[in-house]
Amino acid sequence: MPRTMKMKEWSLGERPREKMLERGPESLSHAELLAILMRTGTGKKNVVEIAQELLQAADGSLVSLSALEIGNMQAVDGIGPDKAVTVTAAFELGRRLMEERSRLDGLSITHARMIYRLMIPRLKGLTHEEMWAIYLNRANYVLGKERLSSGSGSSTSSDLTTLLRHALDRKCSSVVIVHNHPSGNPVPGRSDLRETARIKEALGSLGLCLMDHVVVSDDKYYSFTDERVYLAEDF
Repeated sequence: MPRTMKMKEWSLGERPREKMLERGPESLSHAELLAILMRTGTGKKNVVEIAQELLQAADGSLVSLSALEIGNMQAVDGIGPDKAVTVTAAFELGRRLMEERSRLDGLSITHARMIYRLMIPRLKGLTHEEMWAIYLNRANYVLGKERLSSGSGSSTSSDLTTLLRHALDRKCSSVVIVHNHPSGNPVPGRSDLRETARIKEALGSLGLCLMDHVVVSDDKYYSFTDERVYLAEDF
């Protein structure tokens, strides 16, 4: 088996850090960027090789990698808690950057695509379902948003008590519910219809409106309002 070349044996122009300084970050591969975050290799593998194996564990997809739990990253030989935490932190910063770019401050919500744009940085690439609430005032400006629940299976049951309490605390007029379908198909199932009817009824009992329920996948969404889904009591 050939000996692994240590990073210090590479020419300066090919080492990830020096390469970035000389040519810019866009010149680096995914593995090289990850290698900069992870910093060091092991006695058997240099850090770029470890980064390549981490990418392979996520099928070469940064979206899939961003959804990996810290414990799953550590299943890759050469990655301990420090490296896994560093990579996870970098992806979280990326999500927050995208959320800032997607903010709707000073804008009135007028259609479901605005909700999709607001939430996709947080929900893209997840392998489990999450349900979020977006609280709106009378003019449909965003007062805030929060995660109501997170599930490990194919469905999520929202914390209705939390939703109602926080809706009243924020003195909102309406609520938008958003959840993701990791399967990639945003079309709601019967359980989604039942859950939406339950939330709509509970909000209505407090004089609040369920403005929409938007189901998102990585590249598309389904809006109950756009599709004119009228929720009957028998769902």
